[in-house]
Amino acid sequence: MSTTRHLVNRQRRLATVAAERTAAPAPVREPVDPGTVLDDSGPDDAAGDEAEPQEEPEEGTPRSGRPLRLRIRLPAVLCALTVLLGAFAAWAFASAATLNDDPGRQNTALTDIARTSEVKGQITEAVGAVFSYDYASPAKADAAVRKYLTGRAVQQHQDMLAGVRAQAPKQKLVLTTTVTESGVELLDGDRARLIIFADQSNTRTGKSEETTYAAAMFAVDAVRKGGTWRISAIDTFTR
Repeated sequence: MSTTRHLVNRQRRLATVAAERTAAPAPVREPVDPGTVLDDSGPDDAAGDEAEPQEEPEEGTPRSGRPLRLRIRLPAVLCALTVLLGAFAAWAFASAATLNDDPGRQNTALTDIARTSEVKGQITEAVGAVFSYDYASPAKADAAVRKYLTGRAVQQHQDMLAGVRAQAPKQKLVLTTTVTESGVELLDGDRARLIIFADQSNTRTGKSEETTYAAAMFAVDAVRKGGTWRISAIDTFTR
């Protein structure tokens, strides 16, 4: 009997709970204003978004765009610098070769004092001899030409003194040239170029003696043959 009573009471409790669940009113939803924007995301969704872990960048991947650009530009910059340095080296090498080939760079007039003094002394003597003429001793002038002149200078000297030679016997001319200053412009081995400053006096010794004076400036090229410097060309700076 006791067991039967308990079973009946249990069935009654279950029936009561079922009746209460059936009788519970449905939740009433309030009307929604058409202008209101519904937000379907709730607190759980927001919390989920905040809690969502961020993906870690892969190893070797830059965290920002700037380092990436720097990594991309660096090889290009190095390439450009290499090209520039190579071009500069080529230019420097070419410039050095040009300077070495330039006759001005081979000029030893300021470094070879002994050779410079030698060429100045011998050419000074040569100029005084070949540009002086005495109507009474034409053979002396001819000997000076053979001794001190060579190459083009022989014909140039003949043309320059043609008038003096023609008038000398009649006017009894005596031409004297004295070098007052000289400078070695170029000295390269057995070649040299000198600037000459000279005073000239032209004296007529006829019935009425008359002397005229003049200053001259010209350049001469010289070559050294057999230990002696000789004038190879004469430049009067006139065309």
